[in-house]
Amino acid sequence: MKVSKEIKGATDGQPPLASWNPPFCGDIDMRIARDGRWYYMGTPIGRPAMVTLFSTVLWMEGDKYFLKTPVEKIGIEVEDAPFLFISVCHNEGEKGVELTFTSLTGDRVTLGPEHRLWVEHCPETGEPSPYINVRYGMKGLLHRNVFYELVAMAKEVERQGKATFIIVSQGVEFVLGTLA
Repeated sequence: MKVSKEIKGATDGQPPLASWNPPFCGDIDMRIARDGRWYYMGTPIGRPAMVTLFSTVLWMEGDKYFLKTPVEKIGIEVEDAPFLFISVCHNEGEKGVELTFTSLTGDRVTLGPEHRLWVEHCPETGEPSPYINVRYGMKGLLHRNVFYELVAMAKEVERQGKATFIIVSQGVEFVLGTLA
């Protein structure tokens, strides 16, 4: 079976990367920038379908990223997070509100027990960077507009004497930030 058919034939859109154990074949000059753009040899990859296909075989081991197929594993560079979430959809589910995020490559994750949100702050500027865990230990960065949308819907509660802004998805609370 061709690798591309095996990748496309995966029922949930994801090939069985965890069951593949190919040899490492070296690094290539491929990079995922913080803004979600993919580059090959310094040039942006202009075909969205190609980027989407690459994203389905993206794998992480330790702090290194790879494109992984049944026959080879190739190292690539990721500047921050390999996924960039560009939209959020609000739905009512069994456990109340469900927030589902869509990435630039079409991946969808629903915030909850399996896909958690956290916010890191730049030590120099204090600027927040919100992330969601996606799969195989990889995380996705929320686009600034998506984060602002979450902030607008957040409710303010008091925690340890501080105003804390939270959102809830699938019955799980996530902290967006606190006021000093």
